[in-house]
Amino acid sequence: MSTATGFSTIDLSGTEYTVEQSLVRNKYAAYDEHGDLVLRAKQKLFKLKEEFPFVDADGNEVFTVKAGGILDVAGSYAIFDAQTGERVAILDNDFSVFQDMWTIRDGQTEAALAKITSRGALVTLARNLLPIGELIPHKYEITDTQGAHVGSISGQLSLRDKYAITIDDASTVPKDAVVAAAMVIDAIQGN
Repeated sequence: MSTATGFSTIDLSGTEYTVEQSLVRNKYAAYDEHGDLVLRAKQKLFKLKEEFPFVDADGNEVFTVKAGGILDVAGSYAIFDAQTGERVAILDNDFSVFQDMWTIRDGQTEAALAKITSRGALVTLARNLLPIGELIPHKYEITDTQGAHVGSISGQLSLRDKYAITIDDASTVPKDAVVAAAMVIDAIQGN
């Protein structure tokens, strides 16, 4: 995936985004730093393989995220560009009750591009095991392949999930995949 071009029909060149989940089900909206809607996604229900189509503010399909397997809790999710049909990125989940870790890979070469890792084993453990654990907001660190800080995804305590995505240095990390990953991670893990 070329970090310069991203997806063929959307520009995610900003450094701050807010992702909000609907109260009803796995529906998400992403807003840029000016509060403008840039992406919407809704998990398709009753599919054997999980699928998340993403549309822009005008309702045009931009990309789709599809699970690699049936009910894939700890597996891979491919991101396909809606216009070209090309697999542009892969999200790999390394499932653990102690730490959530996702790797963003290039869709063609499968080379690692970035990691999204939850901060704090105790918080992750509480989120996974306590009856009210889903109310505890997640905090993720985004790093490049060398482990250098790129940005963060910070959840806010609320009835519906709300995340602030901050990208401090994304010269080597595809922002599109990070914004998509924030929505997909939340939906996949049932947060």
